Amino acid sequence: MRTSPFLVQPTPLQIVMLKVAGALLPGIALYAWTFGIGVLVQIALASVTALAVEAGCLKLRGRPLQPFLSDGSALVTAWLLALAVPPLAPWWMVVLATAVAIGLAKHLYGGLGQNTFNPAMVGFAVLIVSFPAQMSRWAAPLGLGMAELGGLAQLGWIFTGQLPAGLAFDAIASATPLDTVRTALGQGQPLAQILAAPIFGDVGGTGSEWIVLGWLVGGVFLWQQKLIPWQLPVGYLGALALTASAFHLADPAHYAGPGFHLATGAAMLGAFFIVTDPVTAPTTPWGRLLYAALAGVLTYLIRVFGSYPDGVAFAVLIMNIATPLIDQLTQPAVFGRKRGKAA
Repeated sequence: MRTSPFLVQPTPLQIVMLKVAGALLPGIALYAWTFGIGVLVQIALASVTALAVEAGCLKLRGRPLQPFLSDGSALVTAWLLALAVPPLAPWWMVVLATAVAIGLAKHLYGGLGQNTFNPAMVGFAVLIVSFPAQMSRWAAPLGLGMAELGGLAQLGWIFTGQLPAGLAFDAIASATPLDTVRTALGQGQPLAQILAAPIFGDVGGTGSEWIVLGWLVGGVFLWQQKLIPWQLPVGYLGALALTASAFHLADPAHYAGPGFHLATGAAMLGAFFIVTDPVTAPTTPWGRLLYAALAGVLTYLIRVFGSYPDGVAFAVLIMNIATPLIDQLTQPAVFGRKRGKAA
């Protein structure tokens, strides 16, 4: 029979990051199955860059290398960033974004635990603002009936920008489901006709629906392991769904329903792996709900009315700014003191 004291031991950071990486694996496997090995190449490039930049920054700051390089935090940042980049993007893009994420967004603020903004989303934002054309060049899902690239051809395109003779990138390229809907609506096409295109599946994009399922499975695992609080994914997905529902009910011919917005883009990845970043999210239960809900609303507004097809990154970065204020406004009452009463 166990006796007191019953002390909860903190989980080592290395174990936490290992579990986060493991939770990403189902989605990564489905991603590679849907779009090819390009995503694995981007993850490898981001991982090597993250460790190299992390080591360089630690050296400049006079910090020991081994404890920080082995904690897994840099690799998780690298993986999340690589998953946000088009799988056939030029190699230098993910290298540049990862260097910015680790060197500027993380170490410039003092390192792990001190950063104000989510490093992976900072790296992504730099790419989407600086290179919008390259960031919009996505390959079509495999098996969609378009020309397909084998593994070696994908490697050649990523590192040299060269395709097999007689094949142009336009032959394998496809706009993302979110970008397709926004562009076609701007041309006056009815939503029902747009969603009948081969790129769309039953709910979201063809193939990407399975990837979303992978993120969901990984997210539930993190929640079951008590590594993420339920308020953040529930608040984010709930607010995104409610906002999409309101607009869809008001004008179903112009605004897609909640299922489409939950099953496309980075919504599910963002809900379980980005919004839940413990460093840049609030610490109070009500603060987490408010933070996540506002991020969900902003994601929808940026997607539908903004200049970028997906709004997860900018929604998270905007809410990162508000985190200190939200924490301050949602502090629970001190035990033994009435609310609103001075000490």
